[in-house]
Amino acid sequence: MKTFEYRAATGLADGLEPGAVFLGGGTNLVDLMKLGVATPDVLVDVNRLAPELGFGAISDRPDGGLRIGAGVRNSDLAADPRVRERYPVLSSALLAGASGQLRNMATTGGNLLQRTRCRYFMDASKPCNKHTPGSGCPARDGDHRNLAILGASESCVATHPSDMAVALVALDAVVNTSGPAGERSIPVADLHRLPGEQPDRDTVLDHGELITSVDLPALDVAANSFYRKARDRASYAFAVGSVAAALRVEDGVVRDVRLAWGAVAHKPWRARIAEDRLLGAPAGRASFLAAADAELARAEGLRDNAYKIGLMRNLTAWVLEHLS
Repeated sequence: MKTFEYRAATGLADGLEPGAVFLGGGTNLVDLMKLGVATPDVLVDVNRLAPELGFGAISDRPDGGLRIGAGVRNSDLAADPRVRERYPVLSSALLAGASGQLRNMATTGGNLLQRTRCRYFMDASKPCNKHTPGSGCPARDGDHRNLAILGASESCVATHPSDMAVALVALDAVVNTSGPAGERSIPVADLHRLPGEQPDRDTVLDHGELITSVDLPALDVAANSFYRKARDRASYAFAVGSVAAALRVEDGVVRDVRLAWGAVAHKPWRARIAEDRLLGAPAGRASFLAAADAELARAEGLRDNAYKIGLMRNLTAWVLEHLS
């Protein structure tokens, strides 16, 4: 591992110099440092930021929503009674991610910023446009079974690995940040980028910009919500496909719906075409499958991951039937 400096942040302005990165739970960053994929000069530990910043707290918002500090641990967030009651999709997504030990360390901000587990990205000796821009994307012709079917490019077919972020996108959550240009708020749906020709940039954040909190809006439909993840084994595995959904049905007709997919693109995928197709439609399997098909019309499967198209179609219908 490359030699680096470690220091504890004393304020939001720390960590702005070139080569510095923020350290939260470290469950992804430290792994990447051990592999030589991440090589920071300075680790700025944000775990001890002053309590008055709300970095490690979950608080009620005046509009009935919640504010989640970026340093809140995944286990604490999943178990919070307000989250379990008002946003069960978020609780179930968190509990589907990683192991209990990892959830006890991982933070809300770090979870959003975790990087792809594409095997070529995780191996610093291999070409990869994400860790070495311009070196190519061997995944397109190599091992891409778990990689993207939506929004990919010739430069990259990686997927975003977070379960939590998929639920946050479905819930219209907003990320609050502090950085060199000041404070700003970004919808989680706009936080992550599609790869295009610059896949080394995962998000729209600038260097030194720290996620301070995430806001969940008051959302009545969220009380009837659920997350389901398809994976290769029953526990401790990344998704090969996942669905976060919230649904309100009245008199057999879909009146409100939120739908997001995970493990199918370089970012959590908000399925807005499917949502538009569902509004006003009969709440039944035929409508759910037709909506999924409409969203998947843009999907492009490679040699070994085209199975995801059928997987997402059926997984989406299962989750919506479960909620209806």
